[in-house]
Amino acid sequence: MYSEIKHMNKLYYLASCDTCRKIIKSLPKNADFVYHDIKQDPISVDELEQMRELAGSYEALFSRKAQLYKSMDLKNKVLGEDDYKKYILEHYTFLSRPVFIIDNKIYIGNSQQNVHAIMQVLK
Repeated sequence: MYSEIKHMNKLYYLASCDTCRKIIKSLPKNADFVYHDIKQDPISVDELEQMRELAGSYEALFSRKAQLYKSMDLKNKVLGEDDYKKYILEHYTFLSRPVFIIDNKIYIGNSQQNVHAIMQVLK
């Protein structure tokens, strides 16, 4: 089921996110990605499953920086894998972004170290 997804480089991002736009702008011109704006086109269960498979957990994909995380007071709740999955599927803001899938490896988030690793792989 995932085989067709796995062989393409994919970028999950939020078009309205300044940080995502900045990172996309800095990508090499020859970087070939399928761009997926998670607000316009919510991620599917299959896509999230593939990301979890590559990341090792839903928690690794979950953003604690999301304003909803604070407003829903989730930091004071004990969350498990099923909760992380549910929240990511319920609202795009819970996906830590951007998420790059390059040659079947996943790169999650916008940390300097992560962006550097992506640039190295794309050279």
